[in-house]
Amino acid sequence: MAHTDHQTMRRVLRREIAGTIGLLTDEHDFSAMRHYRTFTFDDHATYLRQVEDLLRTRALQGTHTTVALFDPQEYAEYCAAKGLDPDVPANRTRFTAELATTGPTIPYEGQPLADLLPTLVDEAVRQATWEYAATLLARLGACATCGEDIGRAAFTRASNLVARILDTAPPGNRHLVCSVTGTPETLVAVLHSDDGPNGAAQLDEAEALEFTTVLALGLATQGPGGLVMRTTAHNTADRIYGWRLRGDGLEPLTAGEVFDAYCTDAESGDLISPESGVDYCFPPDLGQEGPTPGHQH
Repeated sequence: MAHTDHQTMRRVLRREIAGTIGLLTDEHDFSAMRHYRTFTFDDHATYLRQVEDLLRTRALQGTHTTVALFDPQEYAEYCAAKGLDPDVPANRTRFTAELATTGPTIPYEGQPLADLLPTLVDEAVRQATWEYAATLLARLGACATCGEDIGRAAFTRASNLVARILDTAPPGNRHLVCSVTGTPETLVAVLHSDDGPNGAAQLDEAEALEFTTVLALGLATQGPGGLVMRTTAHNTADRIYGWRLRGDGLEPLTAGEVFDAYCTDAESGDLISPESGVDYCFPPDLGQEGPTPGHQH
């Protein structure tokens, strides 16, 4: 009887333990891991099917699992820095455990792996974009004239602009895209905003942080870039409008400029038929900027 009770308690405890699986999302990363003798899979498609079966089994057992993006190059660098043998499975487990707190992760909630994979990759791209933009902002340092931290001032200004853009937007669901092309690499950030029960904008905090950081970098470097927003509401036409980055602020795009941007193929330059049920329009007035501290010279 005591032995049975111990088994029951262990089963209950196993349900209380959350787990993380490091996933190799593409053939290139999978091939890199095959160089290790202890990595026994030899086919990526089979590997993905086995992972999906394991995820389903754990979910049926009531166990929560987080899926992390496993990068073989980062794993090799991790082992080299800590003096670990990368061909030891326990070290892969140790690396995966750290990914649960530092890397991009997605909770498994029963969705097909085909749906989870692109979401996980998007999350990784979003985190990498934020880290890169934040690093460039930090490198700007202090203003030689006034001593103010340029990156911090730009972030404060960007936060204020995002708030004013959302405050003046029409009701509905909002999809914002900010692109900055004046940096060594073109950066693109996306922000979604929905109306909450009390009318206040509902945002994903991580997404908002990345978006604001990319916008701040564009303002601080005063390079080329832009911000566009699409609003969608029931029984009304979608509205699309935007701004170009100009100096340390935003300059409204005309309705014609927005139309041209959306109805021209970015690669070929060919015209694209406009969407039906969409209004390309001039943005609303953002109002006067408050006494937000910012780098003004």
